[in-house]
Formats: sequence, structure tokens, C-alpha cells
Amino acid sequence: SRMHAYRGLLRSPTATRLLAASSTLNTAAVDPLLGLAKRRHLKTIVGVAASPCLTGHLPALLKSRAMSDKVEPSAAADAEQSDTIFGKIVRKEVEVNFLFEDGKCVAFQDVNPVAPVHILVIPKKPIRMLSRATDDDTELLGHLLQVAKTVAEQVGLEKGYRIVINNGPDGGQSVYHLHLHLLGKRQMTWPPG
Repeated sequence: SRMHAYRGLLRSPTATRLLAASSTLNTAAVDPLLGLAKRRHLKTIVGVAASPCLTGHLPALLKSRAMSDKVEPSAAADAEQSDTIFGKIVRKEVEVNFLFEDGKCVAFQDVNPVAPVHILVIPKKPIRMLSRATDDDTELLGHLLQVAKTVAEQVGLEKGYRIVINNGPDGGQSVYHLHLHLLGKRQMTWPPG
């Protein structure tokens, strides 16, 4: 049952292969998965460590390593960078299938999902982070939440969902273009991280 839950949280062929090769969740099984998570910047490993069905069974080493691996990309991100991948997506320099688009924002699937449904809602206006939003952005910020609600209905999140905004290095922000994470189709835990 632990292996099944672990497989469900790490949905990559490499992770599944590594798990299948190990009969127990020990450091020999965990270390390759942490390496995979670090290379692919998978935030899922944090969800594994926080999962109620696994918390009592995973070594403390996994929890501490998972949290430090999560922070690493955000600590390295440059809050003053002049352009981001999200800016390129908004300008359609990077091809993405939008689930929603209007004159103010876009929504699309996260490439590294941490939930069965993980959608990003980003404003077209390049606001670095929530703490840099101004009073002039109030309507736009409300609009982002309304779009998240609309997209949640569109993708069938009738049982609920979580909206997350990471702000700055301590908040885990890794791309410095304001964005909302819409997470659903799994039970969320508290505290989140």
C-alpha cells in the first residue's frame, strides 16, 4: 500500500521503474527518487513527504532532503530577471495549449504537476510577485481568482481545489512572474509545506 501511494504521487516512468526495483521504502529506494526529483524540479517529492499515509513510514532523511530540494530552485531564481518562461508563453514564443485565455490572463497545465490536476493561471501583465502588485492591480488580481474558479469548473473540480501563490524565495517562488497554482483531484493536506 505504501508503494502504491508512492507510485501515485510520482507519475514518471523512471520513478515507477525505481520503485518497482525496491521492495521497501528505505534510503536505497529514496535516494534515486530524490535525484530524479531534483533533476526534473519535481515538487511532488514534497507531497510524498507530507502524505498522511506515508508520514509514519518514511525516514526523516527523506523529509529533510525533500524540503531542501524544493527550496533549491526558488533560492536560485532571480527575482530581478528581465524575462521569464511565462513572459514567453504569454507572448506565444513558447507553444502551450491554453485552457483559458482572455485579454488579461492565460491558464494552462503545469509541466511538473504535483496533483492530478495542476493548472497555472498567469496574468499577461508581467508582475514579478504578489508583493510587488500595486493598488492598480487590484482588479487584475480578482480576475485571476475568478478565472481559476472558471477553469476549476471547466475541468471538473466539483469536490474542491486549492489555489496557491508562492511569493519570493521563502515562499518557494521559482518563476518571477506572478502565477496562481490551481490544484485538484486529490486530498490536500495541511499545513501545505
